[in-house]
Amino acid sequence: MTMELTGEQLKMTETHLERYLPRSQQVYGCLVLSNRVRSDPVRVLVDRWPEFNVLVCKSQYGQKSDLFKEIIVFAKDESILEETMRTSSVIDWTQYLSLGINLRHMEIVKAVASEKGVSSRKLAVCHLMILEDVSNLPSIDSSGISLSSLDESHVGLVNQTWKFGKNEDAVKMIWNMLANFPSCCVLDAEGKPASWILTYASCAMGILYTLPEHRGKGYAKVLISAMAKRLHTEGYPVYGCVEEENEVSHRLFKSMGFVEDPSYREAWFEFNDC
Repeated sequence: MTMELTGEQLKMTETHLERYLPRSQQVYGCLVLSNRVRSDPVRVLVDRWPEFNVLVCKSQYGQKSDLFKEIIVFAKDESILEETMRTSSVIDWTQYLSLGINLRHMEIVKAVASEKGVSSRKLAVCHLMILEDVSNLPSIDSSGISLSSLDESHVGLVNQTWKFGKNEDAVKMIWNMLANFPSCCVLDAEGKPASWILTYASCAMGILYTLPEHRGKGYAKVLISAMAKRLHTEGYPVYGCVEEENEVSHRLFKSMGFVEDPSYREAWFEFNDC
């Protein structure tokens, strides 16, 4: 049996999830943003209240092709996680799913998907890099660098340069990020974005990118530092998800004072009805 949280319950749950950081980081970040920012609607489901074992943050699908409408799951009890994954009111296995969860739980989810006749594919396995104290940021010289925020007019630019972009579904996701969540960019001499970083709906920093002609100037460090300070000032958690194979970004975040639990990985898988 599951229930959907509303109003004051969502605010209480945000506080409750702080006990389980960093493993609850993704769902915690999702609640922090949804409790403060008006954006695409998110449903939050739990197995029971107030002491839940499984929490599911579920973006609402406008149509079946909303590929970037993800589901983020936090679980304290794997047997209840398995039961929850089988509940049709929580997971609709007949439609495309993008699901983020602790890598340790993925075999359970994949087993349930197999029972439902659904195929799975790994999208990414990530380091969860967290800045525990903003004072840990190194001193960064940003003199002569012009910083600004991105807006909806930059959706096409971000979409064309993002690894998972270049399609209409990514456009919707990026538009939502730029319209509702913090972003930061370095402007070139003509006032156009040369390098940028965005915030996902889970509050994670991401889509960090520098145009090839502007690389080697230290813009990524400036952006991470500026965004981290802004998120901290506005009361948001400060963290990023870095794909395991992206060693350059992993080293970069470590050099900026971000730390991780080495035993923890966040995983994203997609599921398709066969």
